[in-house]
Amino acid sequence: MSVAEEFTLDFARSERIGLEEAIFCAGKSPEQIDAILESARARGASLLLTRLDPEKRDRLDAAARLDYCPVSRTAVFGEAPRITGPARVAVVAAGTSDVPVAREALRVLAYAGRAAALFADVGVAGLWRLTTRIEEIRAHPVVIVAAGMDAALPSVVGGLVAGAVIAVPTSVGYGVAAGGRAALDAVLASCAPGITVVNIDNGYGAACAALRLLHAAGRLAAETER
Repeated sequence: MSVAEEFTLDFARSERIGLEEAIFCAGKSPEQIDAILESARARGASLLLTRLDPEKRDRLDAAARLDYCPVSRTAVFGEAPRITGPARVAVVAAGTSDVPVAREALRVLAYAGRAAALFADVGVAGLWRLTTRIEEIRAHPVVIVAAGMDAALPSVVGGLVAGAVIAVPTSVGYGVAAGGRAALDAVLASCAPGITVVNIDNGYGAACAALRLLHAAGRLAAETER
């Protein structure tokens, strides 16, 4: 089997669900990724790449043609939509160590043409950092919260904002943090009602959940205007 026969790109995904195809690069060889990008180039299509480590990126033939972010390990191949309109999503990171996950969410939103605002280092260990920025965060109808260790921040934010809250437990933490499992259990057990929870370190999934909410709100507004 050739490298080109090992994948089938879903170019119709956006028509079905409103979300573009994305390429998860962990577990794929540079040769496989290059073949995928060549297929996209032949169609004049753009692609979002996630979990692309710097070392693997440097081995790609297409490396020079990528808009690459080493912090989030994301890349954009081709032309991404222009970001328009005000920021409708706040991406909140408990600590600086949670920023890579937050950046992944931001990059996914940007690839979809959605503006978003980052609020970093506002964890509950210094609660004043959050309270001084809470009014800015409240201005956004969707809030993504990335937090590791005890992951208390999503519950706190969930009790302070009226918008949709999407919690992303991260793998940040010592010992019993267990690679993010303690954070995942904490947000699943949150007493703040209505919080949506995605998998550990899944900034991509959190951004996609935010996009689905925004798309649903947009459709409702369009139907109301008819």
